[in-house]
Amino acid sequence: MGIQDWSEDVILVDLPQEPEMGEELKTVTEMVRDRGNCEVVVDFSSVDIITSSSLSKLLKLRKLLGDCGHRLIFCNVAAATKGIFTVTGLDGIFEIADDKFVALASLQMVS
Repeated sequence: MGIQDWSEDVILVDLPQEPEMGEELKTVTEMVRDRGNCEVVVDFSSVDIITSSSLSKLLKLRKLLGDCGHRLIFCNVAAATKGIFTVTGLDGIFEIADDKFVALASLQMVS
């Protein structure tokens, strides 16, 4: 669980459930802001519900990464959460991979 440096330029986040999710996302955003040059993979394995506040934090993180040409990839997203992304139109904004390994591999292919 938690936040770990997968490599020099990849942060891997095992997202906790609400309400801890919001704090974790704030920490990751600060790390990205401090580091500058990194990609982020967010594992949703433990997530069964997401609040509008956390959606907002995910959008801020995506913008921060996108503005400097880096990627935010979600993996292991439950069907209900994917449904929320679809209903809100965020499924076209967020990049979603099946699992952690697919997400990490896609970063390696582009890098």
